[in-house]
Amino acid sequence: MNNFDPNFGTGATAWIHTFLPELILLAAWSIFWKGLALWHSAKRGQPWWFVIFLIINTAGILEIIYLFWVLKLKFSDLFNKK
Repeated sequence: MNNFDPNFGTGATAWIHTFLPELILLAAWSIFWKGLALWHSAKRGQPWWFVIFLIINTAGILEIIYLFWVLKLKFSDLFNKK
C-alpha cells in the first residue's frame, strides 16, 4: 500500500501551510486591538460600540479608528486605568 498522496500540498492545505505565520500574527494583532477597544468601550459605558467590536472583525482597523479618532486617545493613554 502506497501512502503517497499526490494532492498533498495543493489547494487550501498548501495555502494554510504557506501563510500560517502571517495568520497567527494577524490573529494576535486583531485580538490585541479588539481587547483594548472592548475594554475602553465597556469602561466608558458605550454598549453599542462594545457589541459592534464583539461581532464585527476588521483585523483591528475599526478598533484603531475608535480608539484614536473617536476617543482621541494617545498611545500612552491606552493602558491607563483612570
